[in-house]
Amino acid sequence: MNTTDVRRILETALICAQQPLTLRELGVLFNGGVAADSIKLALVELQDEWSGRGVELVHVASGWRFQSRPEMREYLDRLTPEKPPRYSRATLETLAIIAYRQPVTRGDMEDIRGVTINSLLLRQLEDRGWVEVIGHRETVGRPALYATTRQFLDDLGVESLAGLPSVGDTPAQIAKLEQFELGMEVPGSFSPLTAPELKISAYIEDLASDAGKSSQPDPQ
Repeated sequence: MNTTDVRRILETALICAQQPLTLRELGVLFNGGVAADSIKLALVELQDEWSGRGVELVHVASGWRFQSRPEMREYLDRLTPEKPPRYSRATLETLAIIAYRQPVTRGDMEDIRGVTINSLLLRQLEDRGWVEVIGHRETVGRPALYATTRQFLDDLGVESLAGLPSVGDTPAQIAKLEQFELGMEVPGSFSPLTAPELKISAYIEDLASDAGKSSQPDPQ
């Protein structure tokens, strides 16, 4: 099978897929007739072919997928102008803490935020599929340890936690946040967290709205 056919088959499968596809799943398309390295190369070539278009091919935590580029958001929003309620500031700050300090217990989060965290807030993040309990700390009461999920990385559009912007470093690293926040600003300030974490929270808030998932605001 020539490379053009391989790219065309991969392109078709990825466009029609309802979720990201792993390299192994993509290999099934060829019944073992195309090596994994050749599939990887074809995917990279596909990325180049789609550069400059409104849709891009990206590699996220769960695999490969096509998605709209950030600059297209303004226009796509016009198709669905009515947005569901967004997550509360407290929910997003808690999510940012988990993302950057994981694994953390509820007590750790409360120490950073300086307030008691409503258990419904954590349940909300679990129900959304963004955080999960990955174990328990070996201390009094064995509190649950929370971490982000693969779904969180997929929704954020990154392959791994290494894809999150670095916290509080150089201006160049902070500038990288523009790729995530899509021009959104979070009003006010929150001293226990650095600016990059807050900007990531703004983007997460936007993702939640896009996903059409409504939630009850946390009272804190």
